[in-house]
Amino acid sequence: MNENLTRLELDKILSACACHAVLEAGKARLLSCEPTHELAEARRLLALTEEATLLLFTLGAGKVEEFPPCAQWLERAAKGAALSMAELLGIARLLRSARVLYRSVRSFSDERITAFKELTEHLMFDEGLEEEIGRKILNENELADHASEKLFSLRTQIRTLGERIRARLQGYLAGEERKYLQEGIVTVRGDRFVIPVKSEYKRSVRGFVHDRSQSGATVFIEPEEVLEMNNELRSLILDEKEEVARILADLSRAVGRMSGALIADMDTLAEADAFYARAEYGYRLRAVRPDMGVSGRLEIVKGRHPLLDAASAVPVSLSLGEGYRILLISGANTGGKTVTLKMCGLFCLMAACGLFVPAAEGTRLLVFDGVWCDIGDSQSIEENLSTFSSHAVHIREILERATAKSIVLIDEPGGGTDPEEGAALAQAVVAELLRRGCCGVVTTHYSALKEFAYSREGIENGCMEFDAADFRPLYRLKIGAPGASNALLICTRLGLPASVIEEARGYLSEGARAFENTLRAAEESRIRTEELAHRAREEQREWEERLKALSKEEEAFRREREKFLTSSKAEARRIVTERTARAEELLSEMEEIFRKNNPTQADLIRARTLKNKMAREEPEEEAPVRALPADAGTLREGDTVFVGTMQAEGRVLSINRAKGTCEVQTGAMRVRAKLSDLYLPAARPSGKGETVRVTRDLAPRPSAQRECNLIGMTTSEGVAQAEAFLDAAVVANLHEVRIVHGYGTGRLRAAVQEMLRRHPRVESFRPGKYGEGEGGVTIVTLK
Repeated sequence: MNENLTRLELDKILSACACHAVLEAGKARLLSCEPTHELAEARRLLALTEEATLLLFTLGAGKVEEFPPCAQWLERAAKGAALSMAELLGIARLLRSARVLYRSVRSFSDERITAFKELTEHLMFDEGLEEEIGRKILNENELADHASEKLFSLRTQIRTLGERIRARLQGYLAGEERKYLQEGIVTVRGDRFVIPVKSEYKRSVRGFVHDRSQSGATVFIEPEEVLEMNNELRSLILDEKEEVARILADLSRAVGRMSGALIADMDTLAEADAFYARAEYGYRLRAVRPDMGVSGRLEIVKGRHPLLDAASAVPVSLSLGEGYRILLISGANTGGKTVTLKMCGLFCLMAACGLFVPAAEGTRLLVFDGVWCDIGDSQSIEENLSTFSSHAVHIREILERATAKSIVLIDEPGGGTDPEEGAALAQAVVAELLRRGCCGVVTTHYSALKEFAYSREGIENGCMEFDAADFRPLYRLKIGAPGASNALLICTRLGLPASVIEEARGYLSEGARAFENTLRAAEESRIRTEELAHRAREEQREWEERLKALSKEEEAFRREREKFLTSSKAEARRIVTERTARAEELLSEMEEIFRKNNPTQADLIRARTLKNKMAREEPEEEAPVRALPADAGTLREGDTVFVGTMQAEGRVLSINRAKGTCEVQTGAMRVRAKLSDLYLPAARPSGKGETVRVTRDLAPRPSAQRECNLIGMTTSEGVAQAEAFLDAAVVANLHEVRIVHGYGTGRLRAAVQEMLRRHPRVESFRPGKYGEGEGGVTIVTLK
């Protein structure tokens, strides 16, 4: 990694990102990652990172499964060598990792996953071989008994024969020969069963001596009577080893046949692992995908340097490429100029490596053919370079290599030498960069360079804000005006004697003092103006929210009023319908009486009774109500008034004479009405000068039904019954009701649903669900 990338600390970013990789190869890819200079490649890398983020944190896919480096093992297998059990288990993990990644990416039908599917489409795996290795190899040192029929048979014979030999040798342990034994155990030496015999009795036990203890007090003898059985056991063990070697060789050959594809798989898995690591690193940073190459403009929105603490870092916004290509940042020391300069270059490098950047949506970055920077103090004793000399060397390299497609970052050019000459050199360097058309960020304290930025096209002043009242930097970048260095104010904050500070002010030239004072006053004025503007925006937002709330209340009142009026109309229609039906019933009885040829006296009395009953039930015509406008001066809380806009009576709750309004309780509603819309209710004349009597019917009414059963009715009867049922439900303020019409021919259901489509108080309707009656009922939601 070249020095420019190291100065911008890209190596630290890649190292932090690599910590999230699972595979060693994935970590190595990230640590060796070089920023691309091609826009299409940068967009491809960012698209893969975005899809990895989607897979991990939205769709819930798993990361790449870990497996050991297998390249050398695969090369040996390709050449015909037999692999060990540990190596085969490692390759089985590689096969599993490839299979899991391939299937997990394709298990999601999300159309946004395209680049990752292309990345993994050539992954090769053999699930059968993976399962075979896992079934036959128990661990790094043991093969399963059922790895083959022959191996199972051999191991069964070995165990059986071993038990027979032990049983035979137990006779020595329990018989007369036990007095010759050092211990009462059977042991093994060189795959042969033996017994431990005291050295002085070794000639008393017939057999072959296989070993001796370190002290010489014990010899291990194989008795003659188990010699043949031990020979047979030895032969079986050799056969077992040959069978194990054959099984491992077969598995190795199967691996060797696909070694080339598996080596390619390792490369793909490492790349996928690196993108998953990028995604996790970006997720932890709360980073976003930047737009790349949009209109040749670089814009960072609320960016945070990724190496700073996210909780305390102050977001910085800046832009390049629209009206100017070089930004000159000035302001107080420790104000964040260098961090902002580094962040600008680092974000471009991160995006060119496929990394998201810790900023807000709307961040746009560019791909450059080179990032050239001169940052910090690079003096070298070994190379005999002073601070100024090292800066001069870096500037020379920048001017040798920078092009119109490069970004240049210079921290305080011309420093470390005479201020006048340094300022002149800085202006010349910036002028050359402007002629070449480079993008860049330059920091400075030189007043001459700040004035230079006002007089040249393509460069813009910016400053890091400083709170002169508290003597502290604010770490916010403001573009459009230079900033004062505030060196003496900062020294005051750091505790330098006041006498020294005042003497230093005296040494300043008149022009320098005037320029710094002007910049400071302008900066303070701008900060105050922005605070006032911010306060105004907050108040505007508050009033807008209040207006929205009032609009919502007004809309709710309008709906409630409409509902109230509709309910009143429905109630009136119900009363008229009931009285009409009763009148028709009485008329029908009277007609039945008069149809008789010879009505009796009783029939005539009955008819007269019906007539009188009908007269009593006929409603009296009400005289028009005369109402006088309410007097706003005499109106009091608790008075009964008539609200003109609602055509309803109510009780006054509160009065606001200043605004000409009052709050009135009408039924269950509280409404705000104008005083000019209130009337005093007048008495209704009776026609005979009698006192009007008001009565209330307190008899309980049947509660509104939530279900209407139309089964057995004709189409016209069912529709009429359903309409009356809906009117009653509206009056009762029901929200959802149920109409039962059955299946039948479907004509009644169709007629009812056609009526529901036209009904003004029906919001929606649907067939019943399972448990509600399904297609035999219709569930109606009322407004």
